[in-house]
Amino acid sequence: MSTAPAPAPSRASVSGDATHPAVGAATGLLDAYTSGARFLATPTRTLLADGPAREVPHGEEPLAQRVAQTLAAARQDGQTQPVVMGAVRFDQNAPAALAVPEFVQDAPPLATDPLIALPADLPAATEWKVRPVPEPEVYGAGVAAVVERMWRGEFSKVVLARTLELTADAPLDLPVMLQRLARRDPSGYTFALPTGADRTLIGASPELLLSRRGNKVVANPLAGSTPRSADLAEDVRRAAALLASAKDLHEHAVVVDAVHGVLAPFCTTLDVPAGPTLIRTATMWHLSTTVTGVLPQESAASALELALALHPTPAVCGTPTLTARQVIAETEPFDRGFFTGMVGWGNADGDGEWVVTIRCAEAEERTLRLYAGAGVVAASEPEAETAETGAKFRTFLDAVGAE
Repeated sequence: MSTAPAPAPSRASVSGDATHPAVGAATGLLDAYTSGARFLATPTRTLLADGPAREVPHGEEPLAQRVAQTLAAARQDGQTQPVVMGAVRFDQNAPAALAVPEFVQDAPPLATDPLIALPADLPAATEWKVRPVPEPEVYGAGVAAVVERMWRGEFSKVVLARTLELTADAPLDLPVMLQRLARRDPSGYTFALPTGADRTLIGASPELLLSRRGNKVVANPLAGSTPRSADLAEDVRRAAALLASAKDLHEHAVVVDAVHGVLAPFCTTLDVPAGPTLIRTATMWHLSTTVTGVLPQESAASALELALALHPTPAVCGTPTLTARQVIAETEPFDRGFFTGMVGWGNADGDGEWVVTIRCAEAEERTLRLYAGAGVVAASEPEAETAETGAKFRTFLDAVGAE
């Protein structure tokens, strides 16, 4: 496919609204992505960075402080408006993959670029070996065991995940995967970010953890989901059933209450709608609540600092948090790594957008590890939660042409 050429890179970074008016500016950045570069598309902007970058070091100081120090050092070296891009793990005390690129290209949102409607190229024919970890039956048994503990009153919610390990017969084509993810859900949050030597975190998340612009903050927790249907009538029925589901509404309310509790001390005003609405992706319906707040004018809390205060929400961990973490460690036979962490960008003024890392995969050479999780509460059924995770895998399976 062909689009207008991407803007030339500059040392200017993210500040305020991206305002490139040209048709093809956003899709030009999407087309320009190559493996190893940093790509992030949100409903407010499209970012691409390649080349030299200043890594945020790991250390004992709080992560937000280390990021602020790295941004300040970049300013001292001549970057007028430096930006940090990258990923934070589920365990935010583990090493993050954050960096301040020397050159960043920015453009308007993908959804505003008419060329995003052009179809993505089909993935090359590939023989995939697929290995579930754990097996679906084992995952279902884990859900049943957790539900039994909930009925005993040990905790009220935990999010359990499973993975698919995909091995290809040829090197992975990350640019094609990114194209297919971005063009399928251009209004969401699409990313491809390096997380180590020859490793990339790639995905398309529907969930904003937190954004800040000036003294305005927005959080958009999602909890409670159901798979879409190709049949229009059935799709509408499923959406209506989700909006009326006592189990899903309770699960959602737990997450919204947690977000409110964390953000309230930071904000002078905080607006929390009385009930959720529905949002959809290509594969799922989700219950959604948009929480908006206003920070004091003198507040120094950056978007990253606020996002770290929220992370992990009950939407990806459970409640109470410490107990849910322990249950996850005991039940899941793998390290989540960056899954259910967060990805995003932030600038030296404290503005930024941080997104919950779901609908994603970790890519390395010929291997993809896909992740999907489901919120388990006392009313959960193992078969339904297993089916929900299977539906969530479809976002990435469709991107690579795997069954």
